Amino acid sequence: RMQNSGSKPCSCPSLKLREVASMYFTTVAAFLVILVVALQGSAPRGSDFPYKVPLDPKGLLELSWNVSYPEQAVHFQLLIRELHFGLLFGMSDRGEFENADLAVLWSDGRNSYFGDAWSDAKGQLHMDSQQDYQLLGARRAPEGLYLLFRRAFSTCDPKDYLIEDGTVHLIYGILEKPVPSLQAINLSALHGGLQRVQLLKPNISIPELPRDMKTMEITAPDVIIPSQETTYWCYMAELPEGFPKHHIIMYEPVVTAGNEALVHHMEVFQCTAEFDSFPHYNGPCDSKMKPDRLNYCRHVLAAWAMGAQAFYYPEEAGLAFGGPGSSRYLRLEIHYHNPLVFRGRRDSSGIRLYYTATLRPYDAGIMELGLVYTPVMAIPPGEDAFVLTGYCTDKCTQLVSNSALQPGCTSEEKGTGGCRDTGWVSPLGTVPWHQSHMSPSLPSQEIRMLKEVVAVFPGDELITTCTYNTEDRSRATVGGFGILEEMCVNYVHYYPQTQLELCKSAVDSGYLHRYFNLVNRFNDEEVCMCPQVSVPQQFYSIPWNAFNRDVLKSLYGFAPISMHCNKSSAVRFPGEWEKQPLPIITERLQEPKPHCPPSLAPQPAAPVPLNLGQLRRD
Repeated sequence: RMQNSGSKPCSCPSLKLREVASMYFTTVAAFLVILVVALQGSAPRGSDFPYKVPLDPKGLLELSWNVSYPEQAVHFQLLIRELHFGLLFGMSDRGEFENADLAVLWSDGRNSYFGDAWSDAKGQLHMDSQQDYQLLGARRAPEGLYLLFRRAFSTCDPKDYLIEDGTVHLIYGILEKPVPSLQAINLSALHGGLQRVQLLKPNISIPELPRDMKTMEITAPDVIIPSQETTYWCYMAELPEGFPKHHIIMYEPVVTAGNEALVHHMEVFQCTAEFDSFPHYNGPCDSKMKPDRLNYCRHVLAAWAMGAQAFYYPEEAGLAFGGPGSSRYLRLEIHYHNPLVFRGRRDSSGIRLYYTATLRPYDAGIMELGLVYTPVMAIPPGEDAFVLTGYCTDKCTQLVSNSALQPGCTSEEKGTGGCRDTGWVSPLGTVPWHQSHMSPSLPSQEIRMLKEVVAVFPGDELITTCTYNTEDRSRATVGGFGILEEMCVNYVHYYPQTQLELCKSAVDSGYLHRYFNLVNRFNDEEVCMCPQVSVPQQFYSIPWNAFNRDVLKSLYGFAPISMHCNKSSAVRFPGEWEKQPLPIITERLQEPKPHCPPSLAPQPAAPVPLNLGQLRRD
């Protein structure tokens, strides 16, 4: 379903991003405070929490937060719609309850308490001697209990999680029975889960929007969400006949109320202009009924994931769509994550585009970086942190003129860096990924805003690194589009637009063939090298001992690569792209060391007592 709106918006002053509530944020009314608690700081107002994400699939726990860079702290507001006998909320390196940093609200049936705790490797809870989750208050409202607390980025407490740029793994657990003490909480018996977010959103000024701005909604037409854990839903939409060239200057999510915990991410793709028409389709993306022609709709116009905010282009650039040489056909793709297998849930979510006929000085572009979707890039099973790297080499970027990376990239478990002929590499800020903060859960496909615009010059090299965990798999995981396959891709927003739309790599197939031959020579179990056997089948037949693992890692670290330096037409630029040497990185910029702020006041190693009234008994 596609809707247009020609209403003229009000001109808004430039605001900091953390001061602007997301479009789907419900303004919190004045609450009746029903408890007395010694505040350890001033509690922000409800409207001061611009970022919001559901924690659980039912939407019973909703987290809102803001970021104070002057204070180097995050303020949290946790809405508990159905409070039983408390809950645990916190962070851990891999989204597990072991070795976690936790804020705990619990009740013994008569009294309630709040405290900062940590769990050891066996999952046993301990009260932290340094209380760094600082309770600011609690408020009752018709929709539930609001719990407000504060946490510094860095506490210099070895038991605490260091909050830094990139993905943070938030964990939660619900206490359904009273417990006599914190130590009596059995983490293994909790109903809990994991949510992955970027807590440290950068402060970015929102540009003033033009008066002639219009909106267009690309939304699913009342879809019944399938009763399965994972669904990718595709829907085809059309621009009006004769739609002239416009600039997209902003977009934001449109999520059906009640489905906030089910809509994981969404993308709008424009189809290639190679075909005059595309068939209508509304159904699962992996269905055999989906027309093959929809595979030619891969040009990204907009991308959103749970926890992301509205995306704005800078005042001097916009993403072009419409007009000569531009297809009228768009494909909306929605990823539904339905782990509780709800039945009969209807959805009309999508993305709202804001566009203008007053063209800006520069056309923006979206460039695809990383690894080619190919099975030659594989991860052995049982790996804790296996690294794959995709390259956009200097030979490819020399084909284009100077560009600036707009502060926003769509990404998965990765970080992208830039390298010049001086040999240094610096992060571009998409997802600075750390092995200690990795999780085997769902990948993140979220717009990550850079803190500042980054200039990219001809001859620069863009390197994308992805880290994978396959401890729960018994055979190799190969690259590809399938649900059980992996991909390593970054969509980078930039301007001015060039003809370079895809810049990705893969290991040279000849060197991979030599690897399979080497495995055969040094292992008793033979890897079939028959011509009719596919690369995935060859990987699946490998006995994954230490030798085979180490040699594959070394292969990916030194073997030449096949470069895909493609135009928007999906055709490679002329040139020699096979057996290209890997870029040489001689030095990496050092990451800043955590800053340990002075403590506001000594905090006792004891919980804060609360009066929450009679708690729920089922």
